[in-house]
Amino acid sequence: AQQADILILDERTNHLDVAHQLQLLQLVKNLPITIIAALHDLNLAAAYCDELVIMQNGQLILQGTPEDVLTEQTLQQVFNVKAKVATNPFTQKQHIYYLDHYEE
Repeated sequence: AQQADILILDERTNHLDVAHQLQLLQLVKNLPITIIAALHDLNLAAAYCDELVIMQNGQLILQGTPEDVLTEQTLQQVFNVKAKVATNPFTQKQHIYYLDHYEE
């Protein structure tokens, strides 16, 4: 168990403050093993994951890189939210800006 090739994390950042969320994800990102993590924070997923799987009602909807999967259309169709997706100028990773339902 101490030398596993795969680490599975189920919402391990859920109740952590922001500093500890970032610290944990950076720690596991640097491990030389495969990490499978369930994350509901899509910005954290975009920042730390190489590949994402989007599921809805127990069904696989999309799989691919954050750039391929986290699109404005997918966010609207799967999560029922309006959003704009842009590149974070500091990390060069995708960042989702959620919009009020009245904004366009």
